[in-house]
Amino acid sequence: MRNYENYVLGNWIKGDGEGTPLFNAITGEQIGTASSKGLDFSKIMDYARMTGGPALRKMTFQERGLMLKALALHLHSIKNKFYALSAKTGATKIDSWIDIEGGIGNVFTNASLRKQFPDLPYHVEGEMAPLSKNGTFIGHHIMTPKQGVAIHINAFNFPIWGMLEKIAVNLMAGVPAIVKPATLTCFLTEMMVREIVDSEILPKGSLQLICGSARGIINNVETGDIVTFTGSALTGKMLKSNPRLIEKAVSFNMEADSLNCSVLGEDAVPGTAEFDLFIKEVQKEMTIKAGQKCTAVRRIIVPEKLVEDVQICLGKRLSKTTIGDPSVEGVRMGSLAGKEQLKEVSDKVKQLAQSQDIIFGNLEEFEVTGADKNKGAFISPILFINDDPFNKTDCHNVEAFGPVSTIIPYKTIDEAIELAKMGKGSLVCSIVTNNMKIAEEFVLGAASMHGRILVLNEACSKESTGHGSPMPLLTHGGPGRAGGGEEMGGIRGIKHYLQRTAIQGHPTTITALTKQYQVGAEQNTDGPHTFRKHFEEIEIGDTVITDTHLVTLDNIEDFAELSGDKFYAHMDENSLDGTIFTERVAHGYFIMSKAAGLFVDPAKGPVLLNYGIDECRFTKPVYPGMTVGVRFTAKEKISQEKREDDDIAKGIVKFLVDVYDDEGETVMLATILTMVKKLDQK
Repeated sequence: MRNYENYVLGNWIKGDGEGTPLFNAITGEQIGTASSKGLDFSKIMDYARMTGGPALRKMTFQERGLMLKALALHLHSIKNKFYALSAKTGATKIDSWIDIEGGIGNVFTNASLRKQFPDLPYHVEGEMAPLSKNGTFIGHHIMTPKQGVAIHINAFNFPIWGMLEKIAVNLMAGVPAIVKPATLTCFLTEMMVREIVDSEILPKGSLQLICGSARGIINNVETGDIVTFTGSALTGKMLKSNPRLIEKAVSFNMEADSLNCSVLGEDAVPGTAEFDLFIKEVQKEMTIKAGQKCTAVRRIIVPEKLVEDVQICLGKRLSKTTIGDPSVEGVRMGSLAGKEQLKEVSDKVKQLAQSQDIIFGNLEEFEVTGADKNKGAFISPILFINDDPFNKTDCHNVEAFGPVSTIIPYKTIDEAIELAKMGKGSLVCSIVTNNMKIAEEFVLGAASMHGRILVLNEACSKESTGHGSPMPLLTHGGPGRAGGGEEMGGIRGIKHYLQRTAIQGHPTTITALTKQYQVGAEQNTDGPHTFRKHFEEIEIGDTVITDTHLVTLDNIEDFAELSGDKFYAHMDENSLDGTIFTERVAHGYFIMSKAAGLFVDPAKGPVLLNYGIDECRFTKPVYPGMTVGVRFTAKEKISQEKREDDDIAKGIVKFLVDVYDDEGETVMLATILTMVKKLDQK
């Protein structure tokens, strides 16, 4: 029997006293204890702010992304270590796969987001804002890492995923974290953190773990800290009301359990692929993790005429769910996470039974395979039916956090929308339909009360991740009862840990601050052509002023023949009445192509290739007889990692292509992306 430790102040520390007993959810045997008694939360938080924070903030987004990639690769290589201990939380192999490999996958995804950030410790957001007539005063936005600590208070149901999906985001942003898993299943989180610490991939102070109680930790928060909470709405509201959060203006993100629903479209009748998908999806969401998911289906909203069909088919699938020890062949549902969870869910089932009828399952009479149901935290799937959901409203207010759900009838799609919204805010809902009009009406009607909506049908079913799977690139959270918070969501999630600041000044000043060239800033035209320079030698603002070219009617006709673009504005001067053009106009793509001919230095050099054009705009017509030239300016640099030792060391340089006419006015703007060899190939 182990005393599970806390990882704080750079050391593994046992809490004082006996601690909270921890149990194997399958056998009921005690496996250890956890205590945080004697820990000084103030010192722990200061250690994160003063040690972890500075180390992370020195790193660029590219370096932090590569750090996460290395961590994900390491954890993936040892992933099988965690399955046996995960089973002691009551999880089946599929449940554990979601928790373990889903969490590691989240780290991989966040690591890949480095490609959307500059090669800087901070982020430059959006576009420049012009603030003056002559362009000598502009504005922009930068986002810098908050100089506090992220405190993650997590639920018991996903001891690994819950931690990894959160720390991947704050670490990418450059903010250290203190993780407080639910003590009930903290032993699995502790195992994962030990592996992370032993890998020495993360800087010291960037990750700390509290296995025992963290009561009082919020009393030590300071401005710049971020608190996230995942768990019951009741606990979340209690934490959110702490006066310290208001006093220090601390960000609090809450993701609470909600009464999610799945809706069967009127078109999805028995015999259709969609009806079968609905039954399968609901049964899966009721029984995965024994229903202990914040996204699980709690309300099954069904056309009135199909209630009996759903009841029969769903009952048949649930009856095939073998409950028991996850290590036994054929077991499809394990136990709840512990006896206290079993009592809580049972009490909620009894409460719901006062206003609606159980049509499948029983709290006492059910079979368990390979284990003693009286020692473990086992429960049967429970399916209710509610014949009057607008008046018998317990199903919209009471959540049993286990394999418990209620069938609810509706007459019209408007009723289905109203019933879905009666959950008072949900993390997710789904509608199974192949009718796009039904899908549109439901989604637009229900969206205001849901953080995510899945439209499921046969067309997407083979690749759909399902009702209950939050995805790293999409936001996870919801309004109202679901907590009003938002996490993940790709780059959006990372921005929660960054402070957005508006900056103002001359374009040269803003260029210096953002490390991105701003139109109107000083340009450096000295030295060799930029295509003669290696990546390290190029400076932001390095500019080539090209020769000019006289645009002729022959150019327009030759380009039309070559490209096949014979749009009337280029070819027929008699068709220009009612247009903005006064004569035949040069193709925009000819101007772009000619610009490349002007700015390219053709001899072999450090430039390896051009692989894209961004933000191309044609701002003024070019007519025969006008001349064009190019101001070609190094705009931004992003270093790239070597994937293999024999790869060419290189980086991406973005160049501003400013094509101007004989009056000095811009006729085309674009950004080209070039891959440039580094001088240092090590």
